Amino acid sequence: MTRELFAKAISRFIGGVVLMGLVLFLPAGTLAWPGAWLLMGILFVPMFLAGLFLMAKSPALLEKRLNVKEEEQDQRVVIALSGIMFLAAFVTAGLGVRFGWPMLPGPVSLAGALLFLLGYLLYAEVLRENAYLSRTVEVQEGQKVIDTGLYGIVRHPMYMATLLLFLSMPLVLGSFPAFLILLFYLPIIARRIKNEEEVLERGLAGYREYKQKVRWRLIPHIW
Repeated sequence: MTRELFAKAISRFIGGVVLMGLVLFLPAGTLAWPGAWLLMGILFVPMFLAGLFLMAKSPALLEKRLNVKEEEQDQRVVIALSGIMFLAAFVTAGLGVRFGWPMLPGPVSLAGALLFLLGYLLYAEVLRENAYLSRTVEVQEGQKVIDTGLYGIVRHPMYMATLLLFLSMPLVLGSFPAFLILLFYLPIIARRIKNEEEVLERGLAGYREYKQKVRWRLIPHIW
């Protein structure tokens, strides 16, 4: 672990907490929003613990996860669309609190929190299985096809985990309009997967054969 990596990870974490708080509580006009505090807790506490673990056990993987500079034009478009989608969803949820729009019942919020934590567990398993996992679409030196564990079920288990994470967020917040907005993640992630597979087919030996072996991209028996 280097001092620079530690500083980079901590600054990113604090920046994420502050930004999330602003886009939720400023539109809401109040801090008295239990769903928002619940989301902040289940999002950032596991993230902090996971960051500490990676910093101690796998700083190289942490460095990859902190790298967000995309070279592929299609992926830069995907990232921009995702940012707009999240901003719209969280602001909409906050405005719902401010103006007293109907909220989803408490049990739905708790169920959403459980789904979110399940998504986190899947994400952690993907990190354990794939040492080449990066936030950018690229083929790394020495990279090999992973076809065991979750990768033997779907070709993109990381995106399967993020699907659970992202679609459960508005449920935790209790906002049905925000849930409708985050459904746009489906075409966005489909575009990312299409481009990612093109890159992997060009640069990763054995990936074409892997696609034939593992049929499903994201959701078993559906797509």
